[in-house]
Amino acid sequence: MRQKLTNTLKKSQKLKGFTLIEMVIVIAIIAILILLVVPNLTKQKDRAESRTDEAFRSTLQTQVELADDKNISLEELNKEGFISDKQLKKANEKGITITNGKVTESKK
Repeated sequence: MRQKLTNTLKKSQKLKGFTLIEMVIVIAIIAILILLVVPNLTKQKDRAESRTDEAFRSTLQTQVELADDKNISLEELNKEGFISDKQLKKANEKGITITNGKVTESKK
């Protein structure tokens, strides 16, 4: 009886834990998932930045139309309170200008 209990304990102790092959397989699956997810995240980030820029240009265009002046500049929009200092700075950083009442962005 004692021998039988000893054999049972030894078997149960051997079954605990993961083997090296199981760990390698799990790590490989995680690596594959990461390789699939990371490119999609960067694409989503680029799309979000693009849409944010479009929304910003649209906001500036609305402010130009509210100012009702075809020859207004970004600095004049800022002085008259149509855009904030932060928006003026962002527009200048992105190379945005106003030409004939239309907001345009110069490609850098």
